[in-house]
Amino acid sequence: QVQLVESGGGLAQTGGSLTLSCAASGRTFSNNAMGWFRQSPEKEREFVAHISWSGAMRQYSDSVKGRFTISRDNAKNTVYLQMNSLKPEDTAVYYCAARRERYLGGSSAAEYAYWGQGTQVTVSS
Repeated sequence: QVQLVESGGGLAQTGGSLTLSCAASGRTFSNNAMGWFRQSPEKEREFVAHISWSGAMRQYSDSVKGRFTISRDNAKNTVYLQMNSLKPEDTAVYYCAARRERYLGGSSAAEYAYWGQGTQVTVSS
């Protein structure tokens, strides 16, 4: 089992920045590829970014590429999402998720076994 707790959400202005954190506990954190997803009202949960166990492999959705950066610190059991140049369409609940495997799979939410409770990000225009 892996328990995940997100933090760092809040209100930002268009063009601003926020950094989300996800603290993991339970099984060895370095055994899990990690991902960030988001969901806004009346929309399905969508992939944002994911990172392999070592951090060597990272992938992003087209909508955030060049603006968001995913990273991890295995010594702190934490994964981060640095969000820059925020847009109103980035407004959503952001979820941290963990795979059972070390390496990246597809970008579907079904690839991820463990989920946090989510943190709200609101970007004002």
